[in-house]
Parts: sequence; structure tokens; C-alpha cells
Amino acid sequence: MISVHRSDDRYRGGDGAAGIHTRHALSFGPFYDPHNLRFGPILACNEERLAPGAGFEEHPHSHTEIVTWVVEGELTHRDSAGHSTVVRAGDVAHLSAASGVRHVERNDGTDPLTFLQMWLAPLEPGGEPSYTVVPGIADSTPYALPGAGAMLHVRRLTEDERTAVPDAVRLYVHVVRGRVGLGGEELGPGDAARITDARGLAAVAVAGPAELLVWELAG
Repeated sequence: MISVHRSDDRYRGGDGAAGIHTRHALSFGPFYDPHNLRFGPILACNEERLAPGAGFEEHPHSHTEIVTWVVEGELTHRDSAGHSTVVRAGDVAHLSAASGVRHVERNDGTDPLTFLQMWLAPLEPGGEPSYTVVPGIADSTPYALPGAGAMLHVRRLTEDERTAVPDAVRLYVHVVRGRVGLGGEELGPGDAARITDARGLAAVAVAGPAELLVWELAG
């Protein structure tokens, strides 16, 4: 079964006066929908747009696996475990909050920043926090989150190029850019598909190149 969720239907949040514009795919903070709380281990999928100089000051997380994908611009990350880095387009950043960590996320550059941030529930709580950045991840190199029973696949397609998507109990597909045909549906930038019991599906770039993120979920 495929359920399509359009970018324009996301909950709008953030703080426009502070240069922060957010769109939430699932219930988040004051945006509560009892029928849209999570999809498998995915607790949040937030599109964030930060103006130059804007950002999220130090705040806590715990028992959450946080994966960040920069669409454009540069994201500065600092955390209480001593990590400090700049995440750029094409990098996968993974913060495992574990028993607790505090971090800062900012646009310290001169250009606008857009990034996608996904929160996943761990299979087991606790542990020590960690932070990993994979620079310029390749299409053929999925990123595993065994602690959440999940695998992230990045697909960058040329026009009319087709790619198989994994067979899985659940798939969460987010289109970063371009237009993608999937299971008889067409998805544009910011659109997502939630798929259960995926078998034999393929995605194809429609009317130009496309980039998509595919979460393969064990449960």
C-alpha cells in the first residue's frame, strides 16, 4: 500500500521573525494529529529553512536517532559531547542522542540553508551519545542505522532513469528535488510516500533529474 503525502500539506512551524521556516511531515510539538504520530520508527521528518545567521540555540535530545540531509547551504553543528562540524549538501550527518546530549544547529554562512531532518526511535534506550558525518555519500553506499532497524538509501537519477527500491516491511520515500514516478503516483519536491509491504517497486525520474531519500524500515 502506498500513501502519498504532499509538501503543501505539511504542518507549518518555525519562527519566521527569526529566519526559521519549518514544515513537519508528522505530528510535532503543537502540531498534533493522533492519526499521524509516526511511521514505523520514524518520529519526525522536518524540512528546515534557515536564513543566514539563523538557527536553533542549544537544546536537548535523548533516546532519538537524528539524521540530517543538507539540500543547499551549510549547517553548523556543535554538541555537548565535543563535536563541532559543518555539514554540506551530499553529506549524511547522524546524531545518536542516546541517554542525552545537547546541541546547536545554525546557518553561519552567507547563503540560505535548507536541510531535511529525520528522527527515528531506537530499538533500545540509553547508551552513550555519538555523532557521525559521512561526506559525499554515494548512491551505492546505503547508511545503516542498526539501532533503529533502518537503512537509508540515496538515489540520484538522470531523466528517465529507473531504480529499484528495496522490498521491505515499510519504506519511507522523500523526494528532495525533481519529479519521481513511483507505484503509479508522481511525486514532486518535498512530497513523500509511505509504503507498507513493498515488493518489486521502482522509482523513475520524470521530466529531468531527481534526488530522493529512501528509508528501508524493518518494522
